[in-house]
Amino acid sequence: MKNVFLAVAAAALVWGSGALAQSGCGGSFSAFVDGLRTEAVQRGFAQSTVDSFFRNVRQDEAVVRADRRQGIFQRPFLDFSRALISQNRMDNGRRNLERYRQLFDVARQSYGVSPGILLAFWAFETDFGAVQGDFNTVNALVTLAHDCRRPELFRPQVFAALELYANGALDPANQRGAWAGEIGMVQKLPSDILNYGVDADGSGSVDLVRSVPDAILSAANMLRAKGWRAGEPWLHEVSIPQGLDLTRTGLRTELTVAEWQRMGVSARHGSLPSGSMRASVILPQGHRGPGFMVFHNFRTLFEWNQSFIYITTVAYFATRLEGAPVYAAGNPETGLNQDQMRELQRRLVARGFDVGGVDGILGANTRAAVQDVQAQLGLPADGWPTPELLRRL
Repeated sequence: MKNVFLAVAAAALVWGSGALAQSGCGGSFSAFVDGLRTEAVQRGFAQSTVDSFFRNVRQDEAVVRADRRQGIFQRPFLDFSRALISQNRMDNGRRNLERYRQLFDVARQSYGVSPGILLAFWAFETDFGAVQGDFNTVNALVTLAHDCRRPELFRPQVFAALELYANGALDPANQRGAWAGEIGMVQKLPSDILNYGVDADGSGSVDLVRSVPDAILSAANMLRAKGWRAGEPWLHEVSIPQGLDLTRTGLRTELTVAEWQRMGVSARHGSLPSGSMRASVILPQGHRGPGFMVFHNFRTLFEWNQSFIYITTVAYFATRLEGAPVYAAGNPETGLNQDQMRELQRRLVARGFDVGGVDGILGANTRAAVQDVQAQLGLPADGWPTPELLRRL
């Protein structure tokens, strides 16, 4: 999924450490590129390699426009999930599960990652490899490193791409992918390929663009490295009782499954896992909408992408691909449009809350702030902002 919530903080630690780490941005683009060249040589890359890598780099304004756009992440969970989970993706997911059954068995046995999770990311990122992006990767990364919105995230990726080039694994003139510099069927950044890439087909190189085995096992390897636990669940749909203390819901609170059950939370289908397992209950569209119990592995998925709405949809779609029924949509209260959400965030900031930026997106920080102020005002503290909450503020 090409979006601002890229899980690249770890890459910044790997590629931006030490005295060479810089986060300068803006100004003349050519002067900025000269600075990258100088730093690359200081990092130990051969001058000829550096010159060749940066020879044709150019600023791509389409990348900046794409970075600013991203309106889909402002949609509520029901709309967002219905938009992403089409019947075509369901059908193709099941077909690919059968077609690559042996590969997914290897992913489970070697890395502990369930097929549904890998299929869900593969579907949402590129429609199973069909739509991998047509942006020049090096231009995209250098443009975003130069842009002063998140240079500390993208500058390290430029040097990771340079490392791939030095290893013969990237062609700066022809490598294409997403606008944010991700490459291949599962849309991985250069540092992810360096750190977690798996040559699963034995070709002698990691090819996430054309090799399904490389793409799937590289994704599984990364998730395991980020903390995925074999044999454990990630999400299960639940029903919540009337009178539940809604301040306990959300990712900030973890209780054991047994504790949730004593409070009246129950599985909507099947059965919940071991009573000693720790879990949170999330209500992505408030207490009148769907409810899910989420576990450690759900939190691990944020290492892939930091968008709450996206990761919740991935996790839910993964359960559907593995046989779970459609969620009970319920009858959520009306939410806020983009302008209203921004106004809400401004009012929360004025009250001293950290909403993670006034961007019109209901992310984890905004949800937490909404829940706290709902409790203060005597409203149902489910983290779902409504026009009534905005009026009361």
